[in-house]
Amino acid sequence: MAAGRAAELGASVLLLEKMEKPLRKLRISGKGRGNITNAKPVEEFLQKIHPDGSFLRPAFSLFFNTHLIQLLSKTGVRTVEERGDRVFPASQKAWDVAEALLSWARRMEVDILCLAQVTGITRNSEGLFSVAFDHRKAKRMAQGRKLLLATGGLAYPATGSTGDGYGFAKKLGHSVTPLRPSLTPIEVAGFAKLRFNDLPLRNVRLTATADGEKIGEEFGELMFTGFGVSGAIALRMSRNIVDALEARREVALLLDWKPALSKLQLQNRLERELQGNDIPNVGSLLRKLTPAPLVPFLAEQAGLQVRAKICENVKEKIVNTLKCCTLRASGYRPFSEAIITAGGISLNEVDESTMQSKLVKGLYFAGELLDVDADTGGYNLQVAFSTGWLAGSKMATDS
Repeated sequence: MAAGRAAELGASVLLLEKMEKPLRKLRISGKGRGNITNAKPVEEFLQKIHPDGSFLRPAFSLFFNTHLIQLLSKTGVRTVEERGDRVFPASQKAWDVAEALLSWARRMEVDILCLAQVTGITRNSEGLFSVAFDHRKAKRMAQGRKLLLATGGLAYPATGSTGDGYGFAKKLGHSVTPLRPSLTPIEVAGFAKLRFNDLPLRNVRLTATADGEKIGEEFGELMFTGFGVSGAIALRMSRNIVDALEARREVALLLDWKPALSKLQLQNRLERELQGNDIPNVGSLLRKLTPAPLVPFLAEQAGLQVRAKICENVKEKIVNTLKCCTLRASGYRPFSEAIITAGGISLNEVDESTMQSKLVKGLYFAGELLDVDADTGGYNLQVAFSTGWLAGSKMATDS
């Protein structure tokens, strides 16, 4: 995005791509469907961004979701809006978006070198950047007065995001805030022995606490896995959970399986089930209320035997467990399973109106490399597109 925009405005642009093909991460985004942005208005959008959405106001004012949709339309990619204001290519193929943007950049006459592994960056006293890189077993050098680092973070390292940019930025004088996985599944104590195999759960409420203090609450879809919890609501809460675990706080996950019902309404539901059906034991009653694979787990959580007879005390335990099932978060999954990186180039060292370094003239940043991350739902890709567009625009026009 940055290269194409700078070239469109008349700059001579060289793009050094580490992998054999550009846009590797974009091609697998949205499980291959390409959730490229979100159609929410800017104020709602900014609330989904951490740690400081206001940093992105200048970038969004120049290039936002509607501008992206228009640009893609011009390149032949039609988009559709789905639940949660998420925007996808109509073809449901992220690959189509990647190829369209690549073709656009080439039409703008961007010189793209793939398999170009940058090995070092220096800047001389006259402000000229020298970039050393290996290209097809040959050592080469490129020079220019403007340099953009847009190397991504640490998430999905198989796509090339192995943290190279953080090292380059540090050598050029920048500081990097602590890096940790975000939008990542959470490990739960004791889950390994339960052998859950990606069990999807709908319409549940998940609340997280750290040392008893509430740090997040979400309603929606959850996934029980062999190690813990994943799915949309767990991923959205993972940033706060990871930070709490890193601070060595005790993190509890409280699950409400029936958030639409009060305790009294759930008690009445149990009574109706018991009156109208032959329900001899706890297991039979739980199967009426929850997916069958959960029955042994929930019975254990309630302190009951699956074959125990139904009585008032048993009914009370079932209701309490269905309204508040407590799990202990024991860890989180690594960068290889995370969607995004939290932390990055300190925002205090970057001019939000240009994406230029405040420390090194001519040095720019864009995308996940910055200390900006967002919720799942197309927000992170829009951040990348917008910061790239702003950086490319300013690199081409600022003296």
